[in-house]
Amino acid sequence: MEKTEAIRIKHLVNLLVKSYQDHEEIIKIDTGNQLNRNVILEVLEKLRCLIFPGYFGRRNISAGLVEYYAGDLLEEVSFHLSRQIARALRHVDSYAAAEAKNIDSKAEELTFSFLARIPEIRDFLATDVSASFEGDPAAFSRDEIISSYPGIYAIMVNRLAHELYKLEVPLIPRIMTEHAHSVTGIDIHPGATIGHHFFTDHGTGIVIGETTVIGNFVKLYQGVTLGALSTRGGQVLKEVKRHPTIEDHVTIYSGASILGGNTIIGEGVVIGSNAFVTKSVPEKTKVSVKNPELQFKSDEHDDKWEQKEFQQDDVFDYMI
Repeated sequence: MEKTEAIRIKHLVNLLVKSYQDHEEIIKIDTGNQLNRNVILEVLEKLRCLIFPGYFGRRNISAGLVEYYAGDLLEEVSFHLSRQIARALRHVDSYAAAEAKNIDSKAEELTFSFLARIPEIRDFLATDVSASFEGDPAAFSRDEIISSYPGIYAIMVNRLAHELYKLEVPLIPRIMTEHAHSVTGIDIHPGATIGHHFFTDHGTGIVIGETTVIGNFVKLYQGVTLGALSTRGGQVLKEVKRHPTIEDHVTIYSGASILGGNTIIGEGVVIGSNAFVTKSVPEKTKVSVKNPELQFKSDEHDDKWEQKEFQQDDVFDYMI
């Protein structure tokens, strides 16, 4: 029996090795340059501790020790992140033949450029927390929002990843945002540009594409897609603006899809649930989908039905 099992295992090994040879593009052998995803996620968690000290990681930080606390975390982050960035750079053709010392030097430079932007990222995140608290009557406190709201975690990761994206660090920004996507259900590409006071109410199912530009004081409800009209061109569309521009003070309700790189949603626009928008909308406009007629059964007359047409404007009057 054991001999038969060994023969079967050997046969499976041969099949796998043949598959490895046939598809070399999805295998990493004889390389020390592969990124360590676990290390990147540990760095991300340390960055969260730096941004929201006292909420995560070490607790009960005294004012007199905050400088040492920040210093220790920054040393850990810079050490690990610079090494991961160096590995990432080796995946870029322009660095393929570069000497190790030059790659390491560039990685260190990129790491410190990124870390220098953390105070600005914190400025933006402070406005996001305020927008979440002011915009959600169910919010108990800002502590609750920072500690538990998936939208704050997703936007924090995006703001960090976006800075790395702007510095043209490969691979790492997407690893970060896809991790946030997996734990929150909110999918924001690191290339998306997002203004201050950004609020995702509930957040689940939101998709924001790479070339999206979002202004200030924008609110998105669950299931909103800011996407491309078509990606059939594949890599040919890589440098093309494919996703919409959302100007200031826009609210987009659940299930709406806003598509296209030439689509501009003007300031103060409100877009209702399940709307499908592929053209620009002028400022201070309400966009709604006319609902089908709804039927309501009366409690007093079980054998009769009351009919009422329920308009989208009724929803706006209720929610705004």
